[in-house]
Amino acid sequence: MNDSKMFQVSTLQALMLGYTKSVITVEELLKHGDIGLGTFENVDGEMIVLDGHCYQAKSDGTISEAGSATGVPFCAVAHMLPDGEADLENVSSIDDLKRFLDITIDEAFALNSMHIVRVDGLFNKVMARSEDGVISRHVELKDILENNQQDFCFENIRGSLVCIYFPDYMDGINAPGWHLHFVSEDKTCGGHVFDIDLKSGKASFSRKTNIEIKFPSTAEFDTYALKNASQDDIKKVEQGK
Repeated sequence: MNDSKMFQVSTLQALMLGYTKSVITVEELLKHGDIGLGTFENVDGEMIVLDGHCYQAKSDGTISEAGSATGVPFCAVAHMLPDGEADLENVSSIDDLKRFLDITIDEAFALNSMHIVRVDGLFNKVMARSEDGVISRHVELKDILENNQQDFCFENIRGSLVCIYFPDYMDGINAPGWHLHFVSEDKTCGGHVFDIDLKSGKASFSRKTNIEIKFPSTAEFDTYALKNASQDDIKKVEQGK
């Protein structure tokens, strides 16, 4: 096991342009990490990997544990081996949280590394979204989400944020900056996060300096012009809008 490795399935450009076919199964994915995030075949919900379990958030915000044979078209996971911790209080927005995370890794001279951060805490509010699957080919992710994603708000809830950071120069492999998913402490609800109001919590940091990417092996993958993924569309999808 490489403790400093991020394991990724496919690329963000491929997902954005509509490559949503399975690349590996959940069973295979969990051999490479115990924490992470992504989505499922045909964009059938948001993925949250935590403590070695893979959860699937549906369009109503409820979650269940994904079956071992469930297909995965895109995700990033790693082994959570903390190399730093920090207490958090009264973080009133996702922008404030991202600024805190940026400052923390900058102070460690680590902005050009990848990171996974787990934030366990009590939230006044978590704004999130998820979606149901759509069987499609070459239909862009923004169009899939426009017709199928649902927003929801969890209030006065305990749970965990899974936060993944990729540096700017890896733009296209994954989204630059921070990407957050949420799962409640009782494992009943979660999704892709686009705003939070955190009352109190603890952040655990894990720096990653290697990456392994599992690319799709189908001929169809080579029909995608991956550099054509729109940066504006990536930002809209990431912000949940």
